[in-house]
Amino acid sequence: MSEHHKHRVAVRWSDFDRYGHMMNANYVEIAQEARLSFAQAHIFPSIPTFAAFVRHLELDYKNPIAPQGLAAVEVETWVTRVGNSSFTTRQNIRVPDGPVACEVECVQVAVDMNSGLPRPLTQEERDIISSTPSEILANSAE
Repeated sequence: MSEHHKHRVAVRWSDFDRYGHMMNANYVEIAQEARLSFAQAHIFPSIPTFAAFVRHLELDYKNPIAPQGLAAVEVETWVTRVGNSSFTTRQNIRVPDGPVACEVECVQVAVDMNSGLPRPLTQEERDIISSTPSEILANSAE
């Protein structure tokens, strides 16, 4: 997937520590909100009952985010891999027009909600998950 889903997340004064930097755990919440926005825009319109749980989450903190004059951060999300039962997203969190503050890699596993167990992705799900935003728009217009 070459195109990135972009989402802005409002920051709150409680997101920052006493040293004036965003607290590390809040990056997880920001990434989660952006992944949900990505799913609402790119997966749920075609597969409204799709369920996936986070299997692995890795964060690499690159630059601090300070609160001075900051209303929101920007998050870019894209799919880097689609497997048999899982897919991986990559996210960049940054201050608008600033350098990447945190890179997030998330492996999510498709789950059968009746059993609560992992399940294989269908070919349709794989195609939708790996589609770019413009491909999804073109297919919905047909």
